[in-house]
Amino acid sequence: MISILHRLMAAASLADAQQPVKVAKIGYVATTGTATNDGSFAALREGLRDLGYNDGRNIVFDYRSAGGKPERIPAFIAELLQLKTDLLFCPNLPCINAAMDATKTIPIVMVSNVDPVQLGIVKSFARPGGNITGLTLQSLELSGKRLELLKELFPKLKRVGLVWNLGDHSMNLITDQIQAAAPPLGVTLQPFGVREPEDFGGIFEKMSQNPPDAVFSIADRLITSQRNQILDFGVKSKIPTMFDAAPAVEAGALMAYGPSRADVARRAAFYVDKILKGAKPADLPVEQPTKFEFVINLKDANQIGLTIPQTVLMRADRVIK
Repeated sequence: MISILHRLMAAASLADAQQPVKVAKIGYVATTGTATNDGSFAALREGLRDLGYNDGRNIVFDYRSAGGKPERIPAFIAELLQLKTDLLFCPNLPCINAAMDATKTIPIVMVSNVDPVQLGIVKSFARPGGNITGLTLQSLELSGKRLELLKELFPKLKRVGLVWNLGDHSMNLITDQIQAAAPPLGVTLQPFGVREPEDFGGIFEKMSQNPPDAVFSIADRLITSQRNQILDFGVKSKIPTMFDAAPAVEAGALMAYGPSRADVARRAAFYVDKILKGAKPADLPVEQPTKFEFVINLKDANQIGLTIPQTVLMRADRVIK
């Protein structure tokens, strides 16, 4: 009798072991980069591994990169949907817009660099509605905090040159926030909007005629592609440069303050996991950043003849020497 029971239990265990594992298909569309050098993609996969997902066993990724040409993204989204993707992951606004246009049923997890409520992507942070949710890189106090840090570093700061992509509606919204934060700090913004790579020569000429005390750039695809021009101008003109994320400081900017994009992407794994387990995007609140990274580049400070106060250095999360 015991022998029969053992055989039955062994058979049941074998049957369970032979049950096919559900493999989730995740579509990921980047504006630039590759699957091997995309830091946000690596952070997302790391977050999912921590939650029990293993590439090729219970999850697979279909990675697409637009190679700096966002007009290619709608075709990538359509292709991923034809491949029966279970979930679309959108780390940029062109992907978010294309995915929302393409499907009202397939779940979308986003990382938005703008306020998704203001752009009409979701109904509210608490109740997104529809088939999209995720995280935003923006918070209400962020623009003011960046200017406050500049003011602390340069107490006599009066004029800040603001460089942004004038042709990007989302970047214009962020610019509005920065402009609203400037007057209480006694700062005047000198706006330098650009639309094409060819526009940068003109703004540098204008800056040379009336130099700002510092330059702050809001990074998007266009600004990032021309970032070295901004950094070179800052060094040659002895003007401090500030960006909104650490990669610019690693490339040579003086400082940056903003959420860690890798941390945000890692946190996004939570949304992917919840949705794959049955949660509806409409019921998962959109998260705003709560942890920010302040990074300073001492090498750039030396190049422009600037001494960073020890009190500021002590507040930095990372100092590049």
